[in-house]
Amino acid sequence: MEKPPPEKSGSFSRNGNGNQMDDNSGPAGAESEAVHVKFDCQQPGECGPNSNLEEHSSGPELSLPQVRKDVDRFLESLSTINDASNNPPDVPSCVESFLEMVQKIITKYDSNAKFGQEQEDDSSFIESLNCISKLINVLGEFPSNSTTASCFNRASTILHLAMSLLDSEFRLALESCNQGNSADLKSPKPSKQASFSYRQESAYCVIPESKSSEDVEFPSYASEAISKMNRIATAMISSGYESECCMVYNMARRNAFSSELDRLGFENISIEDVQKMQWQSLEGVISMWITVIKHSSSILFSGERKLCSSIFSEHPSISQTLFCHIALAVAVRFVNFSDAIALTKRSAEKLFKILDMYEALRDLIPFFDDDACSSECYEELKSEIWAAKGRLGEVAVSIFCDLENSIRRDNGRTPVPSGAVHPLTRFTMNYLKYACEYKDTLEQVFQKHQKMEGCANSNGPVLDTKNGANDDGTPKTSPFSVQLNSIMDLLDENLDMKSKLYRDPALRCIFLMNNGRYILQKIKGSDEIHEMMGDTWCRKRSSDLRQHHKAYTRETWTRLLQCLNHDGLMANGKLSKTILKERFKMFSAMFDEIHRTQSTWVVSDEQLQSELRISVSAVVTPAYRSFVGRFQQYLTSGRQPDKYIKYQPEDIENLIDELFDGNPTSMARRRT
Repeated sequence: MEKPPPEKSGSFSRNGNGNQMDDNSGPAGAESEAVHVKFDCQQPGECGPNSNLEEHSSGPELSLPQVRKDVDRFLESLSTINDASNNPPDVPSCVESFLEMVQKIITKYDSNAKFGQEQEDDSSFIESLNCISKLINVLGEFPSNSTTASCFNRASTILHLAMSLLDSEFRLALESCNQGNSADLKSPKPSKQASFSYRQESAYCVIPESKSSEDVEFPSYASEAISKMNRIATAMISSGYESECCMVYNMARRNAFSSELDRLGFENISIEDVQKMQWQSLEGVISMWITVIKHSSSILFSGERKLCSSIFSEHPSISQTLFCHIALAVAVRFVNFSDAIALTKRSAEKLFKILDMYEALRDLIPFFDDDACSSECYEELKSEIWAAKGRLGEVAVSIFCDLENSIRRDNGRTPVPSGAVHPLTRFTMNYLKYACEYKDTLEQVFQKHQKMEGCANSNGPVLDTKNGANDDGTPKTSPFSVQLNSIMDLLDENLDMKSKLYRDPALRCIFLMNNGRYILQKIKGSDEIHEMMGDTWCRKRSSDLRQHHKAYTRETWTRLLQCLNHDGLMANGKLSKTILKERFKMFSAMFDEIHRTQSTWVVSDEQLQSELRISVSAVVTPAYRSFVGRFQQYLTSGRQPDKYIKYQPEDIENLIDELFDGNPTSMARRRT
């Protein structure tokens, strides 16, 4: 605010302070029409209607408070006038003395003294400004052509000069904030889940870690500075300069808040720039955005609101409005970046960062939900955040639902070597495992956006979100759990289709066991996804694994065990050594082929591998030991018994323990 040039009569305007007066206007002889009010001096130095500065020059010099009392008494005398349309009495000379003394104080502040250095002088100065403001309001009730016009214009000019001074002091005080004691956001720590791909089950990104709230002070003003700003704001508002005061405060604090965000590492990035950035680069920017929002919610906004309340303690409604406008300006920066991310190309790897952003905005809203935030401005602020959060929620649901399409599109005709866990199974289960870490958030977004195209329940009824499982172990239905079950069913169908790519039925069973076991272990290893699927689903999955196990045993070992059958060994009532020799040779050849093939197969789950070996050994070894024990004697008396009995029972046990190791030396001979 700049000081006005020397004012012409009747040219000065001020917020809410009555009419303009012109000391050169009015008919001649107006003085004779004035209403005469008796204004006597009760003490030496007091002014009456006809007193002047010369009368006081012979007496002791009066102080500003003494002269101000005379002016107050004059104002009280004017309040007894019922009809303001008549001209008031002459303005006593003590008013002019008072205005001159105030102007000298302003000049002193402008030259070498600073407002705020002497609190007693400052308080007296502010009281004088309040008195001038009252004088202007009272004189403004009288006609502009009255004898008070000159005094009115003089008082208005001095008040304007004073407000210009306070405006500058207010701005300087606001800019004196030491921003160096805010948070240090440089220490890295891992986030929940940064990105996702077929080739990695987990990934981490670096996000800043802020200090505890006890160590952070924002904004960092000295108590003396806050007290000074409070006095200035109160004086400006009471003098009718509310808009000027609020404009200075709003501009200064918005710039300071914006500078603080820049210092913390959050920069303004346009939508166009976001669209051009690689996702790996955007991940770091998103992590910083999330951290800054959390820091703003816990530290910056709280400090800003406290500062507003302290400076405008006498005017709580102004304090609320100012804080809301500052918060809204900051929120717009947050929302603009959020919207830019929501417009990027959607892909599965972005889900977890999108959910992190959704949670950050969701957790920011309660800060503006208390009773102090009930104005229209706060409603606009919350509406902006809600809308941005909703757009992120739509993106999250769309990405998650697209997982079904990804499974459907995975229809390759090349089987995974050795019946191992398929990459699709690893990707899907790890994706679902990490997604269920956001279970509550996904429940919220699916509850609100479940009608989106492509979701499993998009055409179904709206479901109530329920947590936990029913008494029978089945999960309680919710939009997200329905979608999760749909994905699991689709994965099962896809794996069943892929198992048919194996020509060996036994290897088909190994593939289904490997993938089924991997899925079951992932479900049981995560409390969140296990709760969603329920115990009944897990029991059904375990039963399916047992069926695949039985089918594998039947396909691989039934024919081998037929070699150890006693039927057909007798010829003409006697044991046929020829048939017996053929049986031993056939068993050894078939076992060699099984060992050579299945030692290249892979069972990566150690428990499943052990269970398979134990079950095979439990079926084959006792039968072979019994057969050898009973019929070995018929061959030992002949030549080269080892030619027919190639393995001892202990050898069979050892060779069975070599199955499912994925032996690379035998991979070339593997058949599917």
